[in-house]
Amino acid sequence: MAAALFPLLPLADFMPGQEADCFALLTAKELLTTRDHKPYYKVTFRDARREVSFPLWADSAFYANCRDHWQPGMHYKLRATYKETAYGPQLDIQKLRPVTDKDRQDGFDPWMCIPRSRFNSERMFAELCDLVREKVTTPALRDLTLALLQRHQTALLALPAATKNHHAYVGGFLEHVVSVTRTAVYLAEKYDAYYSELIPRLRVELVVAGAVLHDIGKLQEIELTPQGAQYTSAGALIGHMVQGRDLVRDAAVEFSLPADLQLRLEHIILSHQRLPEWGSPKPPMTPEAYLVHYADDIDAKMNMLAEALSNPAETGPLTSKKNRLFQQLYKGPGPDSGAAPDASLLDLPTVE
Repeated sequence: MAAALFPLLPLADFMPGQEADCFALLTAKELLTTRDHKPYYKVTFRDARREVSFPLWADSAFYANCRDHWQPGMHYKLRATYKETAYGPQLDIQKLRPVTDKDRQDGFDPWMCIPRSRFNSERMFAELCDLVREKVTTPALRDLTLALLQRHQTALLALPAATKNHHAYVGGFLEHVVSVTRTAVYLAEKYDAYYSELIPRLRVELVVAGAVLHDIGKLQEIELTPQGAQYTSAGALIGHMVQGRDLVRDAAVEFSLPADLQLRLEHIILSHQRLPEWGSPKPPMTPEAYLVHYADDIDAKMNMLAEALSNPAETGPLTSKKNRLFQQLYKGPGPDSGAAPDASLLDLPTVE
């Protein structure tokens, strides 16, 4: 009878006013105070497709339990009512407990609360390898690039592109790198034809290899856990650009990459974020490095923009500034202004 009254649903499927059970990940617990200096907790629960942040007031029946026992990074089974309020989505919790092994019988999986790319990782990986085979003509550069992809294929199929800023979900690395490489191919071929008098001439294959490998150091910078992407110790202390350069430098010896080509490829990796405060020790200083930087930058920013414009909690013609770009964005009137971007318009591989 209880199961019929309170169905077990994904948090993302709750309708306004609906009371149901769900499994969710507690991602944040922040102690704050009201204007009257009364304490409360701001807590955030999520599944793979929805995140809900809301206050837990001091007079709540769950306040002491939250204070003493709730831990971000832990999974819980909740019975709650989902509400749409003027302050955004909220949960009115009736019951809550940590998940147990018995919950697996009801479909709980430690990885179920991790967002995933809309696109098939195997197809994205195959397309990336095909672009390298088609566009990179120097055997040593082609073989080096393919080897770094193929040796780390298993990790790359799941790797996020970041911990939070852009493409921060399973498969996000490949989604980002495929998109960056497509843009880089277009820009490189366009400007090679437009400025054919450059000395030395713009090297399209170097742009392609640089685009494919610009974030390869994230293999060592980021690890995927059931709580989401997290920095490794090496990632926090060194960063992905230096680690990516090191991966390329080691492979360059194995594949006998010519010294000047190796230097230019390393420069693309080290300069692709352009500014020291973003982690780059040097700004782009070659045409190839400039093209990879701008292809990378626009793809990251478009992902942030798409996330902000797709937020169903943002109503009205303008978003708030609470997004990755830290600025208001214009949505415009109409019922479809907050719709998610159409995968076909992005021209990425078929959605699973």
